[in-house]
Amino acid sequence: MPFYHLPVLMQEVLEALQPQKGKLIFDGTLGGGGHSEALLQHGARVVAMDQDEEAIKHASARLKPYGERFCALRGNFRHFPQIIEETGISGFDGMLIDIGVSSHQLDDAARGFSFMRDAPLDMRMDTDAEQTAADIVNTASDEELTRIFFDYGEEQNARRIARAIVKARSSRLITTTMQLAEIVSTASPKRGKRHPATLVFQALRIAVNDELAALRDFLAAAPKWLKPGGRLAVITFHSLEDRIVKQTLAHLAAPQLDRPEWPAPRPNPDHFLTLVTKKPIEASADETALNPRARSARLRVAERLPAAP
Repeated sequence: MPFYHLPVLMQEVLEALQPQKGKLIFDGTLGGGGHSEALLQHGARVVAMDQDEEAIKHASARLKPYGERFCALRGNFRHFPQIIEETGISGFDGMLIDIGVSSHQLDDAARGFSFMRDAPLDMRMDTDAEQTAADIVNTASDEELTRIFFDYGEEQNARRIARAIVKARSSRLITTTMQLAEIVSTASPKRGKRHPATLVFQALRIAVNDELAALRDFLAAAPKWLKPGGRLAVITFHSLEDRIVKQTLAHLAAPQLDRPEWPAPRPNPDHFLTLVTKKPIEASADETALNPRARSARLRVAERLPAAP
């Protein structure tokens, strides 16, 4: 199917990263290549990564006219230090990750991300990864499924849904999106506008792709790869992700740390950044009208200190 994805918060990302000739910017979630193309159009060089082979193939063809100013590497953004080191690059003027699922992945039934279409229960962003959503649903314990649905989906009926899944799979393996959606809908009937399987599918996608740990790994490594004055921009799509970004950036921007058991505050050895945005930037009404998927997007930006250790 055609690769279609409309990038969110485009103007806000450009204002944050200030791309121009002479700057080198890292795009850790290449996707359809929309953000990378805008950065290239403003004169920057871009090194991009994506774990989705289809995305790499599509974006490389789309951005071929930019020649040597664009480079695409395959891999999860959590592993960027090891992959980038092999290129000889030692630092960036800007770094961006947009950790939403691409429209292409949602719309491609074969990827199994959506309960709106019947498909194999897959949900892997890296199609070479070993574990699918079906593997988790058919092998995880009642307790583990409950934890996944509650921790990653904030699903209030997590325990009831987990028990229904364990009971259903005892007679027949759960292998398709519709099969799972029906089990969840029966265990937790619809109460509002949202489909009852929405949070369960979100939670499984996060678990399959280990998304929250990947975000933490990236945030821990990124500041050291920013040049002095370089900027870090992170786009998230739900509160779990935004909370991790908010708390991590706040720690990295704190000059001192304090604990009740300490006699006085101490210098923060991780003080690398200053916050550019105290609150997350959200999409405008015009953008959400054009692209409803932008309504959940949150952008936070921080800048590397000139004299960080």
